[in-house]
Amino acid sequence: MNPSNMQITQLKDKIAAHVRHPFLAKFIADPVIDEDKLVILASIMDHTNLSPLKKEKYIITTMLVQIALDTHDHVTLSDETDEPETIRTRQLTVLAGDYYSGLYYYVLAQLDDIPMIKTLAGAIKEINELKMELYYKDVESFQEFLSSLRKIESLLIQRVATYVQKTSINDMAGDWLLAKRLLDEKNSYQEGRFSPIMDLLSKRQGILESSGQLGLYIENMLHNQISHLEANVSQMPIHFNWLKQYIHSAIYHKFYKTRIAEEG
Repeated sequence: MNPSNMQITQLKDKIAAHVRHPFLAKFIADPVIDEDKLVILASIMDHTNLSPLKKEKYIITTMLVQIALDTHDHVTLSDETDEPETIRTRQLTVLAGDYYSGLYYYVLAQLDDIPMIKTLAGAIKEINELKMELYYKDVESFQEFLSSLRKIESLLIQRVATYVQKTSINDMAGDWLLAKRLLDEKNSYQEGRFSPIMDLLSKRQGILESSGQLGLYIENMLHNQISHLEANVSQMPIHFNWLKQYIHSAIYHKFYKTRIAEEG
């Protein structure tokens, strides 16, 4: 049996209930729950022999970690000219990320599940180290840069999949989550919104031949990534049919449909 759209909605509601905090809600936006990562996690857990309670707790706690990591990514750099409101928002964003991260300890502690706590804590450490390398270490090529970004986007889910001994979709997850991140960055760049990856690429010497071709580089890499992803998805086991259909639909609506609209 595969997870249904209704089950995904119910999981999102439960995650939202965990992260909802009346004080934080007054000053910062509610965190975004990444539905694509949630779907992949639900599909992984659905094919384990874990109890329904553990499946749900593992999905929720992993998404809490993801939300914490995403929240900390939104912390802005400090400046001497910052207004008090900006400083307060920055401080509360850090606090929110720490709060969301602490929630996963609390939920798993109730299950007395120390091994899973260690798995998620180890993933957090690895991801933060990868982010430091991506932002501060010189990389020799655009491909190396993308490889690091792919690890950052998929490592949490892959570590959890390894823990529950269900790694058959790890490669697909890496391909899909990298493609999704590239698409999000491209859209932000085109719409004039801040794009952290685009901003970083434009400042790094030696990664691209010309910063003026940044949009074209991303577009070409995104096209290649989607093609590779589609081939990978088609080779997934039949019991992942629901996930395969979800990804094919997501690819069409987020990539091909948008591309047709742009060209039209």
